[in-house]
Amino acid sequence: MDKSALRNAATTILHRDIDGVPHVLMGQRGENAAFMPNKYVFPGGAVDQGDHDIPLCATVGGKCLERLQEGSPRNLSHALLVAGIRELWEETGLILGREGQWAGDIPPDWADFAARGFIPSAEGLSFVFRAITPPGRPRRFDARFFLVDAHHVHGDPSDFSAASDELSHLHWIAISNAKELDLPFITEVVLAEVSQVLRDGLPPKSVPFFKNNDEENLFLRLNS
Repeated sequence: MDKSALRNAATTILHRDIDGVPHVLMGQRGENAAFMPNKYVFPGGAVDQGDHDIPLCATVGGKCLERLQEGSPRNLSHALLVAGIRELWEETGLILGREGQWAGDIPPDWADFAARGFIPSAEGLSFVFRAITPPGRPRRFDARFFLVDAHHVHGDPSDFSAASDELSHLHWIAISNAKELDLPFITEVVLAEVSQVLRDGLPPKSVPFFKNNDEENLFLRLNS
């Protein structure tokens, strides 16, 4: 597999107010990671083929869905939402879902999630940003960023005991203080957008799209 080939990806930005101050959940990538080593990022990763077949007990609608579909295959939206929920679960141990029993066989990636008695749910997810990694990087992603309030998480949103070791130093940080971390440029841009969205309310008036390819670098707005 060509690891530099462009892959669809999903990132989940959890937010919550602590003492009246908006915070987001971030973690640090390992120093040996091929993509953004040592950087602080939001939980996220590439869409897997199996994400297309995972059931969601609730999904998104309205403008969120329209914007997800803008410039993308219509059948990709479901897989992107699933990937965002899966990556959050794998990297933080936090569950976005509703109580319920799965029908049929449970994929290995979801066995522990299902064993806790939950079916994944995209309730509360809002599409707020899209960015394509510029050419020439060792990994390239067409990433969609989803914002969701931590009250949709089951259990303690600071309990990371079920997390994998992909991200270290998982913690809630005030958005105003996040710039003190070692952040990728695109994460700084997304944080600024998230801060504005939380002030203005959801859904956002438009969704920024950093479109980088071999021909041109564009900053667009998805306005469906």
